[in-house]
Amino acid sequence: MKFKNLYILGLILFSSMNVFSQIAEEQDSTNFEDDFNELEGAVITGTMKEVSRLESPVPVEVITSKLFKKNPTPSLFEAIGMVNGVRPQMNCNVCNTGDIHINGMEGPYTLILIDGMPIVSSLSTVYGLNGIPNSMVDRIEVVKGPASSLYGSEAMGGIINVITKDASKAPKFSADFFTTSWLEYSADIATKFKIGKANSLLGVNYFKYDNLVDDNGDNFTDLTLQDRISVFNKWNFERKENRIASLGLRYVYEDRWGGEMQWNKRTDRGSDKIYGESIFTSRIEAIGMYQLPIKERIITQFSYNYHDQNSWYGNIPYMANQEVIFGQAYWDKTFGKHSLMLGATLRHTNYDDNTPATASLDGVKNEPSRTTLPGVFIQDEIKFNSQNTLLLGYRYDYDKNHGSIHSPRVAYKWNSFNKRQTLRGSFGTGFRVVNLFTEDHAALTGSREVIILEELKPEKSYNGNLNYVTRFSTDFVNIDVDLTGFYSYFTNKIIGDYDIDPNQIVYDNLNGHAISQGISLNTNLTFDFPLRASLGVSYMDVYQKEKDENGILQKNQQWFAPEWSGTFIVSYTFPKNFMVDLTGNWNGPMRLPILPNDYRPEYSPWFVIANIQLTKKFNNGIEIYGGIKNLFDFIPSEDPLMRAFDPFDQNVDDPINNPNGYTFDTTYNYASLQGIRGFLGIRYSLF
Repeated sequence: MKFKNLYILGLILFSSMNVFSQIAEEQDSTNFEDDFNELEGAVITGTMKEVSRLESPVPVEVITSKLFKKNPTPSLFEAIGMVNGVRPQMNCNVCNTGDIHINGMEGPYTLILIDGMPIVSSLSTVYGLNGIPNSMVDRIEVVKGPASSLYGSEAMGGIINVITKDASKAPKFSADFFTTSWLEYSADIATKFKIGKANSLLGVNYFKYDNLVDDNGDNFTDLTLQDRISVFNKWNFERKENRIASLGLRYVYEDRWGGEMQWNKRTDRGSDKIYGESIFTSRIEAIGMYQLPIKERIITQFSYNYHDQNSWYGNIPYMANQEVIFGQAYWDKTFGKHSLMLGATLRHTNYDDNTPATASLDGVKNEPSRTTLPGVFIQDEIKFNSQNTLLLGYRYDYDKNHGSIHSPRVAYKWNSFNKRQTLRGSFGTGFRVVNLFTEDHAALTGSREVIILEELKPEKSYNGNLNYVTRFSTDFVNIDVDLTGFYSYFTNKIIGDYDIDPNQIVYDNLNGHAISQGISLNTNLTFDFPLRASLGVSYMDVYQKEKDENGILQKNQQWFAPEWSGTFIVSYTFPKNFMVDLTGNWNGPMRLPILPNDYRPEYSPWFVIANIQLTKKFNNGIEIYGGIKNLFDFIPSEDPLMRAFDPFDQNVDDPINNPNGYTFDTTYNYASLQGIRGFLGIRYSLF
């Protein structure tokens, strides 16, 4: 069926391009936009103020909106995988929710921001990047390594900051529609308008997938069915002396389910006869920024989000809601060689669910969690001269459960005279207050019981990295090289042990330490003919050392953290504005959570997910594009679900038919079950 749909999409693509070639006014052009070399672009995430990426003392990686178009995806969750060392990880083979891993560290260590505000965290982590309209996004900035000195808890492993477009600079109207041979449909529409001195950008994103597919024959959906709508509205206000004032609002509703092919939402949701995982999500967000009308540059920011989740994992309910209020104010002052920033933050979280996370100690009544986390921070960027910059930072937070938390940071940057070489070094600490259930989706799948051995302590990390960037040219190519070595040491790391009992996840603070270390290399090549390439490779060694019963430290590799991984983007522009893009990523073996005596391998194989796209641009603002995803048709050959025929574990005690005591398990996954598929789309922009 999928190959028939792929063939039809190919015919439509070929015909459409020929028709538009005849009816549209064409322009022969060999100009090729610099999609990869963003060294001179502005970034804000590393220091909380806008500076040139080249001048930033903290290394920041950038994905621009132009790069999204080289491999169109229905959500930013998938698009972020174009960054070397950043991996979207699917955590459940039934409902297909996931999180973002930076340098092999799990999702809870990644802080996701929208316009610098911690709008996506905790309960919404697994849904945070779904439903953000691509038409609203200007760029995504990624900082690897702890940034708690500026952003507090959860910025322990890195930051992903989604920068939305300025309403005054966005297109008047834009639209992007595409479909795939799996019958996925995505629509993204945005328009801007002006009322008085206020510029507004309104975006709507809709994604629909309602096609039951079971190519591996286990009677479970290979891809979760989804029905999602997101509405985003941003306002930028014109003020005297270009002072900042903006307000953004977003609403997301999603209905997703996966499970047995015969599952019916009306009759089987929450039942113990036919297995399904059904999640209803409603979410409201607000973010704002306002610069005080005084001589000094004082910025105030706020964010609010309310997340309501109604879920059933088989016959196990998970009902939760979370409300997060965040406020921040900082003073930005430059004098002499110093660029000083002094600020204060306050974050209040209300969280409630039906799990032991909000139960009283005796388990008799429900006690919603209410957490207030105040903090202050100071940062001084000292620019000694055009070559040398020193960044000093410190943050103090107070948590009622953990007391005082200190987070210092220091960074140094050196530039050569011609700015073709840059060396950065940094050291910092990170922390994360305990918020277990809201972050670990594996605890909610229903296939395992959650056990907490003791009162969990806050995690801490110590990180150092060294970054070297150089640019050089030959007669026919310009080359940018970005090389980074990193090392992170974790204490009190919260570990979910899947090995003690196949029916349980046992959580405890690590009796030892954890390490994330490695090196990453990014290379951008710009040829004197219209060929561009961006190639990245990462080596990571992510593991934990824990004392056994004899007090001897034992080393265990981190799950879902391949030692070797990489990304690639190759683009060529032909005459008549035809462009071909080859994109993808590859991964080496990664350790997987297996059951005792599991017949499936403990490590995944090497694999590549490659995509190819052909785009035709017209000078009337229309683009037609199409291509193939998962070009090599890679699908995991192992059983993604253990005992898919007995999802409620009704017959696990049968010693004859189940001598190893296997139980239903959804956590063994390392790649999507979607094989090769075609896609076809059209986009339009009016400036």
